[in-house]
Amino acid sequence: MRHILYVLIACLFLSFTACSRKDTANKSAGATEKNPAPDVSVISMASGSTLNLSDLKGKVVMLNFWATWCPPCREEIPSMMKLNSLMVGKPFQMVAVSVDEGGKPAIESFFKESGFLLPTYLDNSGAAAKSYGVTGIPETFIIDKQGVIVKKIIGGFAWDSPEAVSFLEELMK
Repeated sequence: MRHILYVLIACLFLSFTACSRKDTANKSAGATEKNPAPDVSVISMASGSTLNLSDLKGKVVMLNFWATWCPPCREEIPSMMKLNSLMVGKPFQMVAVSVDEGGKPAIESFFKESGFLLPTYLDNSGAAAKSYGVTGIPETFIIDKQGVIVKKIIGGFAWDSPEAVSFLEELMK
């Protein structure tokens, strides 16, 4: 009986930490609301070009850290796709940064199998996630047109909800 209890406790612990990062050494406060967004560089999966976050000033930026193996990440992707299509032609940029260790091949395979597609960027060195103090995924930072973090959201979120869309549209004014 005691053995079963230990197994149950271990399973609960593992499910609780399923989407936490493997390297938990950087549990600093990281990027916080009402402070300038750290300027990081990520690589576009589509073009292979480098995107510097500072180049996006003048746009509202949704910086989302995610992985293909994370269930809450998978759950929020359809709402992110819908949000991204709602924002076409507006001063908005979605930057979905994958922290998958398998890199581009793992993400391409996931998109092919799932039918999902996001404007995905790679953080091969982990520098972007470290600069933002990401300790688990999904983790999202909303950055205003002046480059200031206005919202940090830990966990999955319904990005296509009327409240989320209204919030982002207000920031674009």
